[in-house]
Amino acid sequence: MEENDFEGGIPESLGNCKSLLHINLSSNNLNGSIPQQVIGLSSLSTSLVMSHNSLTGSIPLEVGNLDNLMELDLSENKLSGAIPSSLGGCISLERLHLEGNKFGGTIPESLKNLRGIEELDLSHNNLSGEIPGFLGKLLSLKRLNLSYNDFEGEVAAEGIFSNASAISINGNDKLCGGIPELLLPACFKKKQEKSLDLKVIISATIAVVFSIVAVALFYTARNSRKKSSNSPPSKEWQVGISFSELMKSTDCFSAENLIGLGSFGSVYKGALPGDGKSVAIKVLNLQQQGASKSFIAECEALRNIRHRNLLRIITACSTIDHQGNDFKCLVFEFMSNGNLDEMLHRKADKQVPNKRLSLIQRLNIATDIASALDYLHHHCETPIVHCDLKPSNVLLDKDMTAHVSDFGLARFILEASKNPFKTEAMSVALKGSIGYIPPEYGLGGHVSVLGDVYSFGILLLEMFTGKRPTDDMFKDDLSIHKFVAIALPENAMDVIDIAMLDEVENVDNETNEEADVEEKAIIKDNDAQANASGIAECLVSAMRIGLSCSSTSPGERMAMNLVVNKLHDIRDSFLTSNNRNRKTMN
Repeated sequence: MEENDFEGGIPESLGNCKSLLHINLSSNNLNGSIPQQVIGLSSLSTSLVMSHNSLTGSIPLEVGNLDNLMELDLSENKLSGAIPSSLGGCISLERLHLEGNKFGGTIPESLKNLRGIEELDLSHNNLSGEIPGFLGKLLSLKRLNLSYNDFEGEVAAEGIFSNASAISINGNDKLCGGIPELLLPACFKKKQEKSLDLKVIISATIAVVFSIVAVALFYTARNSRKKSSNSPPSKEWQVGISFSELMKSTDCFSAENLIGLGSFGSVYKGALPGDGKSVAIKVLNLQQQGASKSFIAECEALRNIRHRNLLRIITACSTIDHQGNDFKCLVFEFMSNGNLDEMLHRKADKQVPNKRLSLIQRLNIATDIASALDYLHHHCETPIVHCDLKPSNVLLDKDMTAHVSDFGLARFILEASKNPFKTEAMSVALKGSIGYIPPEYGLGGHVSVLGDVYSFGILLLEMFTGKRPTDDMFKDDLSIHKFVAIALPENAMDVIDIAMLDEVENVDNETNEEADVEEKAIIKDNDAQANASGIAECLVSAMRIGLSCSSTSPGERMAMNLVVNKLHDIRDSFLTSNNRNRKTMN
């Protein structure tokens, strides 16, 4: 609806169009405020453009609902007020244009959450204060325009600020420092006055009092958590399952019901008393060092998180067994298709058909895993780092939907940031997942969501090559990351797991089963030529995501919200291309 002569206000009823992906109302004569119903339309994922109008008022706080939006352009209007901090919730933004308005105040700190931002234009406003340092740490940022505002203070020299051609800060006469190419005056710091006035003394006293109160509250809360740590806290969990009922449901934890072994215990298949629903029962080996902490960590991590791609916990049990020994277990939904590791590396001597995952199944599973990590990293009240992502911790239900499991090593970012020594110790102690541990953990680095991103990148490369990161071929200077990087893009088909292409061939054969032998050969050859390009493009795109995520440098890794969007695009593009080719051949 851009470039017309529409006038008046934007109707609130536009917010009833719950399936809109893209809105463009630019270059009209629209006025009035932006309806919160429209700017809070969470279905928007491509762009929301209202530039070159006469809109007034402030940006509604509901803008934070646009967590899938890639472009927001409100430039060249008459908008005013502060830039809302809720804008930091638009974590998928790649382009943000607010230039040519009357915004005041400072740049909100929350914009540091826009890790995928490529273009940011705040020019020609009334913004003030210092230019925040986090802008220099946004690794995706390629163009930054802060010109003609009232910024002051020292300009950084890192990140985008080290490239004079990528930034514009003209018209801010109070700035200093920066790289020489910016031609700014040098900064002179004033000497601090030695005397402390009454206000400083009062402020210091208040700070001390608040610190004492905060410490007291912290220890009170921690002691409270310790007292209740053995009791599963979520009201949604079922309660009342006893040790005797668990014994009965697993036939006394018989070997026939043993379905897995983990770092801290065993997993048995059982049935819930009453409805007989199949469940997986994870029994902790409390003789194993760290098992009790693993149990508490998993309970803490799972108490309030809910996502379709996370393994749902049904209940937990902390009691004593019939010999008077401590007993702890967690009861989960049963996943009938086992784990991803078994599916990727299925052995020929198994008593089941040796069917391998198809290309589209792998894309779906990769998207499921990325969605789960995106939820843990960006949509939980306190971000959670899984710390042990690998194929055996990804379970598959009857519909082949992936569920991330095993949170025994999970850590909360808040906890990690408050106790760096504990975090470093945990990093060094990580075991059992060689090949998936990010290199910075081995060097004593702090646990972070970027560590999970690395593990996901390795997992993604494993899914499409069919090779474990610990394969015997990866030795000396060769790793799975380097193995794929050398092959892309020309030789991508030489490093993939060709078993995932079998289903495409089988479908084509079924489609053409009515043709005679000669026709089948011709059609098959045509199908192969038509599909090869789309398949190669899909695989190269997916493996490039794996390479980006598994970069040695944490700062070069892609955030999970961007990974989810890109995987969706790759899958949709592949399906569209595949269907188009089949229709053409038919």
